[in-house]
Amino acid sequence: MAMSAVDIAPLRSLDEFLLSQSRFQVPDFNNSDKLFNRLVSNLLYYQTNYFISYLVIFFIIGFLNPGKMIVGILSMAIIFGLLYYLSNKQDQVKTMKKEHPTLVMMAAFCVGYFFIHQSGCVLVFLMGVMLPIVFVIVHASLRLRNLKNKIASVAGVAGVAKKTPMALILDEWGIEPDLKYIS
Repeated sequence: MAMSAVDIAPLRSLDEFLLSQSRFQVPDFNNSDKLFNRLVSNLLYYQTNYFISYLVIFFIIGFLNPGKMIVGILSMAIIFGLLYYLSNKQDQVKTMKKEHPTLVMMAAFCVGYFFIHQSGCVLVFLMGVMLPIVFVIVHASLRLRNLKNKIASVAGVAGVAKKTPMALILDEWGIEPDLKYIS
């Protein structure tokens, strides 16, 4: 799909996202399908808010420890850049990546982790990357859906909604919202 066909989802108000209009409830962990559907629906509905929240948390951690964060980012960028380069230039690497994608990605993460560990930046880098992800998952799991969210979910499942970056990411992973838990 061309990037021109992808639309940015609207930014939801802070009042709707976190403050007075927000309703939060601990999900029923016995009904994993309903929990999963709430998570996916909220990821799609609040995706722009989540992206901005991720960046804010990431930059705060980076601002507090800029040197360590830069070393961590550069380490991972070099490792994955090298993997990308080699998979395009070396047939053996390309074949290995195609036949064993999880193994290759885990190996790249391990090598990147090794370099980050050697530089003493593990905790800062993991906090800068993982803390925003944890925030997004916790918010999307606890946030009860409002009527607009439910309508947007129905439109997305029916194929009426426009494609957004989060919808494309979830499609790549084979994840789709389910209409049976819209209520």
